[in-house]
Amino acid sequence: MKTYGKLSAAIIVAWFVLAVTASALHLFENGENRLGLGVGFAALIPMALFALWVSTSEAFRKFAMSLNPRTLTAIQTWRILGLTFVVLQARGILPGIFAFPAGYGDMAIGATATWVAWKLANATHRNSFILWQVLGIADLVIAVTLGTTARLLSPASSMAAMTVLPLSLIPTFVVPLLLILQIICIAQARAWNATSSDTRQSAGTAGDLVTGAF
Repeated sequence: MKTYGKLSAAIIVAWFVLAVTASALHLFENGENRLGLGVGFAALIPMALFALWVSTSEAFRKFAMSLNPRTLTAIQTWRILGLTFVVLQARGILPGIFAFPAGYGDMAIGATATWVAWKLANATHRNSFILWQVLGIADLVIAVTLGTTARLLSPASSMAAMTVLPLSLIPTFVVPLLLILQIICIAQARAWNATSSDTRQSAGTAGDLVTGAF
């Protein structure tokens, strides 16, 4: 497991460096003032590789499932920085059609992440935990969708700022990473039910044995 931990950390660092380098070389910059194919590929490829790795490697799958769901959830606290989108909208840098839903959605998830990690990351609150993770994923999907279609929905809109540093790191690194973490949390929570049932069944069997002994 330690090997996978070090390998995953190295991959994340390399991914970040690659995203920064590609942005610095203006590979994501789009003269059409919208999120282009470069950004789309940069966001989708890491998620596709993660899905492939999980589906083909049982050892990696076990490693992912062994991660602490509280830690993975608490990381989402960073999303409170979605306030940046609202500020940039006020300065005319980002369109409101994207900035308001993405910004306030991120702030809501970020503001509640610590509480969810502390209070809901257990089998007792399994459904609530999964619901929160689903809402977090929905927020990311909506943000990406609006960022991609903003130019179509509002011709005067410009998403050019999201294709250059530092904002380009959000769709090419931050969003796919956070989405992967939430997918892992949902997979872990879905397994809690079976684990809890096994525990209750074992406890019930032990109680029957004790009762029978008397």
